[in-house]
Amino acid sequence: MIKIKPLEPAGLSPQVSLAHVENSMTNPYPDSLPFIGQQRAQTAMDFALGMHLPGYNMYVMGEAALGRFTMVKDKLEAHSKTRVTPKEWLYVNNYDDHREPIALFLNAGQSRQLADDVDELLDEVVDTFPAAFDNPGYQRKKKAIDRDFDNKYDAAMSAVDQLAAEKSVALLEDNGMVVFAPVVDGKQLNDAEFAELDEHVQAEFFTAIEVLEDALNEALIELPRWKRESSEKLRNLKKSTIETATKPLLKALEHKYASSLGVLRYLKDLRTEIVDAVLDWLDDSNSNDENKDDFDAKGMLSDYFAPNILVEYKEDDPAPVVYEPNPTFGNIFGKVEYATAQGTLITSYRSIQAGALHRANGGYLIMDAEKVLANSQVWDGLKLSLKTKQIKADLPYQDSSVGSSFTLRPQLIPLDVKIILLGSRDLYYTIGEYDEEFGELFRVLADFDYYLPGTDKVQYQFITKVMEYCQTTLQLGISSEAMVRLLKFSYRQAEHQTKLSARFADVLELVAEASFYARQDQSQDIQAVHIDEAIAGKQYRTGQLSENMLDDMQEGHTLIATSGEAIAKVNGLTVLHIGDTAFGTPARITATVYAGSDGVIDVEREADLGKSIHSKGVMLLTGYLGNRYAQNFSLTLSANIAIEQNYGYIDGDSASLAELCALISAITQLPIKQNIALTGSINQHGEVQAIGGVNEKIEGFFKLCKLRGLTGTQGVIIPRSNCINLVLDDEVVQAVTDGKFHIYPVSDVDEALSLLMGQPAGELEDGEYPEESINGLALARLARIAAVVNGDDEDKDEKDDKEVS
Repeated sequence: MIKIKPLEPAGLSPQVSLAHVENSMTNPYPDSLPFIGQQRAQTAMDFALGMHLPGYNMYVMGEAALGRFTMVKDKLEAHSKTRVTPKEWLYVNNYDDHREPIALFLNAGQSRQLADDVDELLDEVVDTFPAAFDNPGYQRKKKAIDRDFDNKYDAAMSAVDQLAAEKSVALLEDNGMVVFAPVVDGKQLNDAEFAELDEHVQAEFFTAIEVLEDALNEALIELPRWKRESSEKLRNLKKSTIETATKPLLKALEHKYASSLGVLRYLKDLRTEIVDAVLDWLDDSNSNDENKDDFDAKGMLSDYFAPNILVEYKEDDPAPVVYEPNPTFGNIFGKVEYATAQGTLITSYRSIQAGALHRANGGYLIMDAEKVLANSQVWDGLKLSLKTKQIKADLPYQDSSVGSSFTLRPQLIPLDVKIILLGSRDLYYTIGEYDEEFGELFRVLADFDYYLPGTDKVQYQFITKVMEYCQTTLQLGISSEAMVRLLKFSYRQAEHQTKLSARFADVLELVAEASFYARQDQSQDIQAVHIDEAIAGKQYRTGQLSENMLDDMQEGHTLIATSGEAIAKVNGLTVLHIGDTAFGTPARITATVYAGSDGVIDVEREADLGKSIHSKGVMLLTGYLGNRYAQNFSLTLSANIAIEQNYGYIDGDSASLAELCALISAITQLPIKQNIALTGSINQHGEVQAIGGVNEKIEGFFKLCKLRGLTGTQGVIIPRSNCINLVLDDEVVQAVTDGKFHIYPVSDVDEALSLLMGQPAGELEDGEYPEESINGLALARLARIAAVVNGDDEDKDEKDDKEVS
């Protein structure tokens, strides 16, 4: 019988040198430490930032808390300082078609200058008009125009008046109306007096008045033209007055922005439009006195003329680094805001809002890949923008949501941006499989590893970063013993004795929580006891479920034995992941075997509780039994395997070793020690393979044994290949040191069977196993079952009866 030795305490957790920690803390890392490790990802980022060709956008692959965002942001901010300050972009009104605002670009700082200059120009216009129309020169010219009109009118009326006098009729003007009145003996007659005249006299007057009306119409036939000419002359006078007042102001602006053709074109349009605007809005003769007090002239002019700045910078600003946490369509590509006027939605170029692409143009845009891909409109728009190198500006999707029939079509803005998507490993491969354009647009992959090498250099950097965090953020010191405890915590997170966890955020979170306990103790330094209190505190806050499960086992509600022996019953080890916590718990695995041909039945799978990988592990048992025992006969049996009192889904093949041991016990009827639990995966040749969560599984069984009382015979069996993953709690290590608990590493099924059943598994010699060995008993039982199922035993009995007779 092979004697399997339990692991020594030194092999149950990584050994951290206190002297090395103290030396590192005394002499912190000399260089700047923006990030620890992840050389592969850093190299990929440097490559992507150095490639300025299209398509070299970057997908940063890794799970949360690996420091992806921190590294990306630090890298981009450092690199952005080497790039020129981007151009500023703004929209101005298109006076030919208000639906298509014009995009302008200026150098850093000039957009705000232009907006201020235009604002000052509008202030001048508002201050100048309509007061400028009271100028004596303007009034003199206006009176000359009015006088010219009056002269023409008076001449026409004089001719008619003279003709009326000859016909004894008076011409009268009343409230803009021209009337004729009969005159008899120099006296104008009223209606009553006119009625007293003879009929032939009345008829003469009627005839005369008809002639006079025709003469009046003939004389004033040119009156509309005179009025138009007078109005046109007055309008031209007003225009020339406005042009005279605004020309010097615009001339100064044109000279100031002579180097920008776009601004010059905008100012040229302004020269014409501002004249019409003053005539329409600032001319007292056109305004209603009742609404004059409510009229905001400056606001009207600003809404019509002032530029709409989308993005602006200061001189020598670095290239922008923008993170968009909520990448909706409007937040990425910009949006148009609407206002309500008398129940109608209205908008203008001034309502165009910049999106993340506008703010990041000329720099870098960081987004979460999952959120971007959640909306096909956003993803398709982003791909289109990257391919055309223009920011997508047609917004039918957004505008349809507000039901507006007036849709702006702003002039497209050229796009020069590098997109960085943060996402998981699974999502990266899924996108690549279903979207052919993804590989063309995101050619650089920055792959973040889960682990950091536990070298002295990395430990050195780790210690320096923790010290910086304590000093700058927490304003506390930290002891060397606490630093050792943090390193062990990181090893535990990585589940490896030579690798640290890349989830450095978890370490900083633990340090922050430990500072709470340090301040409670009024300590200026975080001590190891504070780290332990923080770990214990989190376990307590999240450990109610695990404690309830232990109570159920202690009270007998959940049947788990930690002493004695039992046939076909074994204590498997499982780990439960709930939220951000994981804990181990033992589970009873049982097996039954009987004559039949159903094979090995997985009860969990039949009940739809076992997922695919767990079912695969059970299926491998048939392969193992056939390969090990059924070389000379057909493997025929019926067996059921179940994880008892399991009412939830179960996955993973880490229970396959325990299931096989329970099955062998059921076949051989040899009892299994209940004070030893086991975990491990097997292959068809009986080799025990590594599993995950080994530390939680060991500690879960240890807690139950401790609760019932450690006897010194209890322990767990684990795969030998998992020894490198052991980072056990100090309490477990101490129990092993005291000989109260044991951890047995095994390489194959035979070693596990020998430990559990206390007798040799038996080795194959000349095609046979020793009769009293575990394998020998299993072979004999399986052969008998096969004979019963196939009828071989009945044929043998009949043959024996014939020989006797």
